[in-house]
Amino acid sequence: MSAQYPALRLRRTRASAWSRRMHAETVLTPADLIWPLFISEGEGVEEPIASLPGVSRWSVDNVVARAKEARDLGIPCIALFPNTQADRRSDHGEEALNSDNLMCRAIRALKDAVPEVGVLTDVALDPYTSHGHDGLLDDTGYVLNDETADVLVGQALNQAAAGADIIAPSDMMDGRVGLIRAALEGEGRTNVQIMAYSAKYASGFYGPFRDAVGSRGLLKGDKKTYQMDSANAEEALREVALDLAEGADSVMVKPGLPYLDIILRVKSEFQIPVFAYQVSGEYAMIEAAVAAGAAERDGVVLETLMAFKRAGCSGVLTYHAAHAARLLNA
Repeated sequence: MSAQYPALRLRRTRASAWSRRMHAETVLTPADLIWPLFISEGEGVEEPIASLPGVSRWSVDNVVARAKEARDLGIPCIALFPNTQADRRSDHGEEALNSDNLMCRAIRALKDAVPEVGVLTDVALDPYTSHGHDGLLDDTGYVLNDETADVLVGQALNQAAAGADIIAPSDMMDGRVGLIRAALEGEGRTNVQIMAYSAKYASGFYGPFRDAVGSRGLLKGDKKTYQMDSANAEEALREVALDLAEGADSVMVKPGLPYLDIILRVKSEFQIPVFAYQVSGEYAMIEAAVAAGAAERDGVVLETLMAFKRAGCSGVLTYHAAHAARLLNA
């Protein structure tokens, strides 16, 4: 550094708002946001989720209304997660392959009504299994990899046929990205993207999400045999490398804030689109802090989202998407 204090004063460029804007190294816009939405059966339904204050399950017609809101706010994409009714869950998750399931009906309605908004769909069996796991179980309760991957291919094709723009496998089975990519190519769906949950950690931050999709009380055991150990970073890079080699267009790190180091390392190593999921527990902690008077919502929401961008994210899945977009558009 050639200059020294007082010739060099780093506070000089911070002295006014216009200058701070001009010198900002990272920019956050509504186009950086993906809005996760929970779907419920029925019509005209809004079901508030107690552990996610401010978040609801929506019937398909109301999900369409949320997508129109996203469009008007400049949010380019929504992510869908179904709350499958108990009588449609089974040990093998067959409802995932039903072309008229809740997810597929929502996709079709969205692409008919708001085709300019991207639709990202979750590929995993936990919304459909009676045991709450992301895959098929053997007699000991171990999640079978290859047998599960075969079902995931069918689930992905089912969603793509309904009109999904981005297939997002969140199951963490080995090899599933390559199988899904080959199947999509085989059906001529060459422009369907894959956003792989490449570094999805076995986390304590998922509880409210499991409430939202109705799987919290169903889960037998834990998911540590397929989701990643929070102690591991090098393994995350190996997972990303494998998913990219198999045909992923982008990758995801989940959860978000506790794993900013992973986001940074993935971006630095591969220079590819990296997304983060600011998961339900992270959202709930912000809302709890706001309710307790320990934080101011607007500032904390934008600060955390900026942290993702600064770490290297191309975008963020966040339940605060609509609120953040309104702040950014003001």
